[in-house]
Amino acid sequence: MKHVREAIQYDCDDTLHGGIDGKGVTVAVLDTGITNHPDLDGRIAAFGDMVSGKKIMYDDNSHGTHVAGIIAGSGKMSSGFYRGIAPGCRIVAIKVLDKRGEGKIRDLIDGIRAVLNYQERWGIRIVNISIGTLPHEGDTEEAELLRWVERMWDAGLVVITAAGNYGPGRGTVTIPGISPKVITVGASDDGELRDRNGKIGKNYSGRGPTKDCVCKPDIVAPGSYVTSCNGWCGLKNHKMYSVKSGTSMAAPIVSGAAALLLCKYPDMSNVEVKIRMMERADDTGKSRHVQGRGILNIKKLLDR
Repeated sequence: MKHVREAIQYDCDDTLHGGIDGKGVTVAVLDTGITNHPDLDGRIAAFGDMVSGKKIMYDDNSHGTHVAGIIAGSGKMSSGFYRGIAPGCRIVAIKVLDKRGEGKIRDLIDGIRAVLNYQERWGIRIVNISIGTLPHEGDTEEAELLRWVERMWDAGLVVITAAGNYGPGRGTVTIPGISPKVITVGASDDGELRDRNGKIGKNYSGRGPTKDCVCKPDIVAPGSYVTSCNGWCGLKNHKMYSVKSGTSMAAPIVSGAAALLLCKYPDMSNVEVKIRMMERADDTGKSRHVQGRGILNIKKLLDR
């Protein structure tokens, strides 16, 4: 079987979408920060640090850089092979998680507030949140987080969240992915794809329904063994690229696809983006609580 990144690269080849690369579209990535990786050179529009308040961009975990590379990496250091989905778009990186990839809900809310405050100045159209926590009944902070996430959607932003890696049981989609408004992304290949050593990934992708009986995820995309920018690339003995798995990797594939779509149709609303993605997804034959409306199909998404 092809390595998943090869398949993504082929599906997003310029010959399939008329050279559209996401130029003019800005994606906010709320994550562990970002490194000035050569594949992202010149397209990091802004950086904010809700964890430590540092002014110089950094990523002490590498997760955020990996996510940003899936969305917007140019593939410069791999002769274009490990190019992101929308290599022409810009990234606003907001650090809300620490070096362990953990964080406080308050820091995430502060990151969301920054997105809303600077939405017009930075030209943000899409927000990627590859973060999640299982919901706890009666948790007021979690309820507040959901309200802030939905404020972004109500402000016209395309909010794309990971379904989380607590599957395969029912009701394992994480917050904020349980919101009925946002686009929640599961992994299409958890439990199916073999790595280079022949090991099969476990069934990790969060499954619905939510406690309010909302059918989630909305859509799925490849999430296993995805190669993207390594946030440690500037350190000795660290390679330019790394491999990661999870719905954290599936979500930015969909965010990149949304950037391509808004590049082609800049007047499209977030609701129209969501409906079009779901209607043009390919049914894999799995339960709606596993696959949503199906697997992302970028070619169909961009066709007239």
